[in-house]
Amino acid sequence: MPRAGLSPTAVVDAALRVVDAGGPAALTLAAVAAECGVATPSLYKHVAGLAELRGRLAARILDEFTATATAAVLGRSGDDALEALMHAYHAYATQHPDRYALVPQRPDPDPLVSAAAGRFIAVVFAVFKGYDLADDQVVHATRVLRAAMHGFAVLQTEGSFQMAQDVAETHRVLVETMKAVRTAAADA
Repeated sequence: MPRAGLSPTAVVDAALRVVDAGGPAALTLAAVAAECGVATPSLYKHVAGLAELRGRLAARILDEFTATATAAVLGRSGDDALEALMHAYHAYATQHPDRYALVPQRPDPDPLVSAAAGRFIAVVFAVFKGYDLADDQVVHATRVLRAAMHGFAVLQTEGSFQMAQDVAETHRVLVETMKAVRTAAADA
């Protein structure tokens, strides 16, 4: 019989706490079981194994990420929406680097993860559709945005920006550059 209060959602909650405390490398079934106060085999009543848990965790993180992005762009359009999206992306990735590290960077065959990623992409597409771009142009602009934002966030959280200049100013330059790329995509 499952432990009272333990559910797939509670197991994912515990996994998030493990990741937040110890980083992605700390995510093991044993660590999650300890966080839940149960023996490791008890988790199998709620998740099939570490692969399923990682999928559920990735979907949860993508949904958080999407909620953050959606809240930022709601009621905005054009450059204002793009800038808000970029700031929200940067804030989430740098404030939650261990969670962000678990976001799959390639298509995931897990339908739960794929659906969550699709919801995030829909927000990005909506921002670019606000510029009246053709579908192909939206894809190109989205790829450039993702490459720029992911690269910037990973470099920053890994401590790569060591020069004295303000990283926030560099991010502002990145936002302005992305606005110009969006214009280039529209002209393509």
